[in-house]
Amino acid sequence: MIRNRVSDGARTDVTRTRWTFVLVLPGLWVFAVLAWELSWPSSGQLLQLLAAAPAIACAGTGRRLCVVMGGACALLALVPFDGAPPAGPGLPARAVNCAAILTVVCASYLPAGRRLRLVRELVRAREVAATAQRALLPPLPPRIGTVAPAALHLSADEGASMGGDLYDVVATRHGVRAVIGDVRGHGLAALATVAAMLGCFREAAHDEYELSEVLRRLERAHARHLAGRDPATASGPLGPDAEEFVTILLLEIAPDGTARALNCGHPWPYRVAPGVVEPAVRAEPLPPLGLFPLPRALDTVACGRLAPAEGLLLYTDGAYDARGVDGGFFPLAETVRRFAGARADAVVGGVHDALLRHARGQLTDDVALVMLSAAPPRTPGPVPSGPGRPVARVEQPSRPRAQARVPRRPAPVTASRDRAPSSTAAPCTAGDEASSHPV
Repeated sequence: MIRNRVSDGARTDVTRTRWTFVLVLPGLWVFAVLAWELSWPSSGQLLQLLAAAPAIACAGTGRRLCVVMGGACALLALVPFDGAPPAGPGLPARAVNCAAILTVVCASYLPAGRRLRLVRELVRAREVAATAQRALLPPLPPRIGTVAPAALHLSADEGASMGGDLYDVVATRHGVRAVIGDVRGHGLAALATVAAMLGCFREAAHDEYELSEVLRRLERAHARHLAGRDPATASGPLGPDAEEFVTILLLEIAPDGTARALNCGHPWPYRVAPGVVEPAVRAEPLPPLGLFPLPRALDTVACGRLAPAEGLLLYTDGAYDARGVDGGFFPLAETVRRFAGARADAVVGGVHDALLRHARGQLTDDVALVMLSAAPPRTPGPVPSGPGRPVARVEQPSRPRAQARVPRRPAPVTASRDRAPSSTAAPCTAGDEASSHPV
């Protein structure tokens, strides 16, 4: 289950108020015991309750300093406040109470340190788990190719950020390719299958030219994952012998906005336009992966063309199967219609809030939403100018420079008796002379 999420500001105020109350609770306890003793004297019998102050500090804050302060407040309360002499009859009882308080302080001091170490280990384990979950299902960037995506994942297990639903969007040389799927089961038990499918898609989406080959590689990866799993540790509410399957929807958006898909037992996406929310395809999908082998011929299904201010909403069955208090299903299409025409993150955020209000923060299945909107064309930004900002230099085509002519000095002619002076021109033969002077 997941609980209703509150804003960061409200959560901070509640935490600060609760922490302040827990911090002053031992002092309030000591004050209440003293007030009761002064109002209705009991000959010091109620003062035995002062020993509970260090234990309250240990249970409330778990810090050693608070335990010591709670014990100090209890010990100060044992100082004679009725004017009785130190050697009076109340001294033995006060000594016993003081010993009881010191015993409780020592007994609470050691568990407080152990609790602090356990809290630190828990925080570290949560950080490691959150990092691993973000590595498996990282957040999508605001723009991928020609698409502006936004995604959301809600796990049915409390404290987990992901479960049995999977999605990813990558930009390839074939266009923008997206996947969304639902593994049988939900929660942390389905993470192994999710990791196997996402790892295969991220490789095949770049390697395979046809979308059908990507689906076939996902089928082989799913079969290898099931074959290598230990039957004794196979998870699932139906046991290790139950059928394991995955619903998969593959989507490819070309650079011109044309979309085509392959569907294996998954809900078809919604086409979202201003005032229009309708299924992009009404054809019958293929069976889920793992139930039957894929057919030899896999033909993609056209999902239209994304125009500006339009998009495709991919979702899992947990989005429309969420039940409210009255038992009614979540109206996904009507909710999306209220945000049609807005940005992708606004659509996903609006559906998220409406879904949690409808289900009162308690979901019985994982939910995944992926909104793919047509991104506006990229426009070059203005050249920054002003003091302190570099000004872009525009390269001009270089013109060939005229080479300066250097006067050549005539070579000195030296007469030699042994050989005739050499001529700079090669001797002309009869054939050359004939070719240079045609008849």
